Amino acid sequence: MDGLLKLGMPWWEFVLRAVAVYLVVLCMTRLSGKRAVGQSTPFDMLVIVLLGTAVQNSLIGSDTSLGGGLILAATLLTMNWMVGYISARYRRFDRVVQGTPAILARDGQIYWDELKKRNVSYEDFEVSKRTADCRDDVNIDIAILETSGKITILKKRK
Repeated sequence: MDGLLKLGMPWWEFVLRAVAVYLVVLCMTRLSGKRAVGQSTPFDMLVIVLLGTAVQNSLIGSDTSLGGGLILAATLLTMNWMVGYISARYRRFDRVVQGTPAILARDGQIYWDELKKRNVSYEDFEVSKRTADCRDDVNIDIAILETSGKITILKKRK
């Protein structure tokens, strides 16, 4: 029972490790591109699980105590809340964390280089077209890859 509550390192080291890992993983995921959670492929889910496993030792070190895990969880949730809080108040910070929308098509013209640059497959683009009830590319007024990873397609008005 004693090992359950006894920390294997000072409490502040848990906090420091969690902050460092959170910030590095946030930057890495931000650089890797946009994709909405609902649009995640099995490969994306595999990466998420493996990423959690990969950073586990960076977070916990050799500690296996209940207290250490709770300190890490509280720190990660606090970091997540702080990023949301700051993003809601500072537009520049939000752009750095969330990115900016990207135009994938306009006036019926698909920007193939932009699709490639943003790692958007034509099949994903087609799904968004069907969702928007837009049968042909020529009917697209504008298609935008949102910061959430969702593709918004607005049809031309008749």
